[in-house]
Amino acid sequence: MRIGVPKEIKNHEYRVGLVPASVSELTARGHQVVVQRGAGAEIGIADRDYEAAGATLEDDVACLWQGAELIVKVKEPQSEERRLLRSAQVLFTYLHLAPDLAQTQDLLASGATCIAYETVTAPAGGLPLLTPMSEVAGRLAPQVGAHCLEKAQGGRGVLLGGVPGVAPAEVAILGGGVSGSHAAAIALGMGADVTVLDRSPEVLRRLNQQFGPRLRTLHSTRDAVAQAVARADLVIGAVLVPGAAAPRLVTRDMLKTMKPGAVVVDIAIDQGGCFETSRPTTHAAPTYVVDGIVHYCVANMPGAVARTSTFALNNATLPFVLALADKGWQAALKDDIHLRAGLNVHAGELVCEPVAQAHGLPWRPVASLFS
Repeated sequence: MRIGVPKEIKNHEYRVGLVPASVSELTARGHQVVVQRGAGAEIGIADRDYEAAGATLEDDVACLWQGAELIVKVKEPQSEERRLLRSAQVLFTYLHLAPDLAQTQDLLASGATCIAYETVTAPAGGLPLLTPMSEVAGRLAPQVGAHCLEKAQGGRGVLLGGVPGVAPAEVAILGGGVSGSHAAAIALGMGADVTVLDRSPEVLRRLNQQFGPRLRTLHSTRDAVAQAVARADLVIGAVLVPGAAAPRLVTRDMLKTMKPGAVVVDIAIDQGGCFETSRPTTHAAPTYVVDGIVHYCVANMPGAVARTSTFALNNATLPFVLALADKGWQAALKDDIHLRAGLNVHAGELVCEPVAQAHGLPWRPVASLFS
């Protein structure tokens, strides 16, 4: 199979779909990998490293897209990339279609087969291709939140961990899944006073066993969220409904009860965000202020630590890329129900119910493609 790896073009996105070690695995199996020249340069992966792994370098991105049977990326294709997609082509990347009608319509119009990292499942449960980036985003959230709390950044001028004789910042984390639990670990390590809210008793028990009395856990209700938000110096939104738009847990009225200069970090922004006042931002302009509250809503947070993120992502995606290349997408999805869960768009049809519901569009059950 001919596999294309384009350079990412989203704002300040330096991750790359395949690292040389992954390319070597593919070329050893007889596949041809074409990498856009300079694709890994910003994270210390030189073109010669790809050539040593057996890849062919391509300067012309249009030629790369045109010639590839399988495109492996990191972020959702931007508008100019979507124009290069064609039918009978397979796209394997993060898509996050539920909050993005324009992308959904373009992918449908392309006729391509589009498999989303974020909805691939695992035999034991969970989302194995989303997990590494959720871990990164969770660990980044207290770090960027602490920075935004600095007075020069528009924040309250509060040190997250405090100092002897001065209380630490209060951090509220909405959601105790992968991102939320990693955010809690870092925030506690920085010395903050941390509360995690979640609707699942099992999640709250797990967090209690993991962190003990250092971490406060609360069952998430509207009132509990409102009270936690009002107390917090930093609120981290880490809720996830797989494939669907994130629920808006914090209303603008709740936001108005927060301390002036408090900070919200919305990890859920890829799926639309969990604050009513959230809108996607970029690493070039990461924050904005609403009602005196600093909002950090960067839609590709892990891109800030692009080298770490790229290798972590490749560790998770490589087995699925190998399956798609070795078997072709039809056999690979037929053989693996968990990879099949990643299929969002095929031949002009939606096959992911949460995305269809988000946009009020018709959809076809994915199982019907393999019956």
